[in-house]
Amino acid sequence: MPRPSYRSLATRPVLIWAAVAFAARMPVAMAPLSFVFLSRLRPGGYALGAGLAAAYVVGEVVGAPVLGVRLRPARARMHLLWGLVAGAAAFAGLGAFPTAPPVLQAALALLAGAAPAAAPGCLRTMLTEQLGEELIAKALSAESMHTRAVWTLAPAVTGTLAIGVAPNAPILLAAALMAVAAAGLRWLPRGWEADTSDRGGISIVRTLAMAWPVYVSGAAAMSLPALAELVLPALLAQRAIAAGWAGPLLAGYSLASAFGAFLYGLRTWPGRLHSQGLVLLLGVSACVAMAGVLPHLGWIAVALLTAGLLASGLQVTRSMGLRETLPQSALTAGSSVMYAAVGAGYVGSASLSGAVMGMASPAAAILCGVALTLVLATASAVGERKLMRARSRKSAAPRPWATPSTAQPRIGP
Repeated sequence: MPRPSYRSLATRPVLIWAAVAFAARMPVAMAPLSFVFLSRLRPGGYALGAGLAAAYVVGEVVGAPVLGVRLRPARARMHLLWGLVAGAAAFAGLGAFPTAPPVLQAALALLAGAAPAAAPGCLRTMLTEQLGEELIAKALSAESMHTRAVWTLAPAVTGTLAIGVAPNAPILLAAALMAVAAAGLRWLPRGWEADTSDRGGISIVRTLAMAWPVYVSGAAAMSLPALAELVLPALLAQRAIAAGWAGPLLAGYSLASAFGAFLYGLRTWPGRLHSQGLVLLLGVSACVAMAGVLPHLGWIAVALLTAGLLASGLQVTRSMGLRETLPQSALTAGSSVMYAAVGAGYVGSASLSGAVMGMASPAAAILCGVALTLVLATASAVGERKLMRARSRKSAAPRPWATPSTAQPRIGP
């Protein structure tokens, strides 16, 4: 049987999903930079903008696992609707009152991050539940390309609106897009069937905890883009290279990531998913480390483009690995926990790089960040080996979700 092509995804339900996902993801990608532009003209504006961005990320990290665990598959669309509406209202409040007291703004930023935090995992499940098992890997690769496109477009849109229109224009656009996403949910499935008996009587929290090596690898993977984004301008200045090159280099990283996701979905790759992810993580780590020590702009560009090319495959292997580790009824909650772990990895890497740059060079900050990534990767590999041994001991009584499953009937639109 021939391997399905990307054309198999060009169906009306998938295209509608892509449009709704775009409207839901753009506000998330725009938010941190939007907060900086919203506050920069006020006294202590840049510090306030960074504080609002931090509150937003904290909201995401806390809201994703809490709301993801509480989500009921049969009523997923309603759950997602209320989250998007609350997020849109919080963004609208920030945009409508740009000079509000910082405490109020921080509370709104926290709500804007927390309320729709279960959306990434929920939308991913809404996509995969409409497809056959043979299309899952390709759909996740396409989703990775979709995500990279959004994150490439968002900074340009944010900067153009903030400078050319008004400082609060990006926040108001984010509110409008999130409201559009909420309205577009009517064309997506109400939810999906999920038989909780596939957990074998184990609670959802314990079931999710079984996948901790995948979450750790997700945090490790996200720490690397954080290094590239946050340390690159200072690194270029250290190399006597114009800091303005940081924008094109990061845009190239994003485009290379999108192309890498396309390549990963074209074929089946050898080895287990965890082994693929580990190799890709080590490759990205090596490229980021080389970008930190190489002296010339051309070589830095090559290292970052190669890192981007490998990073998208790493994202797909994480998503596939989660599907392999968790039962179907826990996948959406698992994706939400993964989203929180990725955010924690970004925050941890940002904190470490900032602390190191206060005492040492940007190159040292990058190398310390790569060292942290390797520690997390080692912990993930050790945990995966323990999981494999536990599974082998229970091979006489395999888990219900370890056997090939038939597609569950989805609840209608």
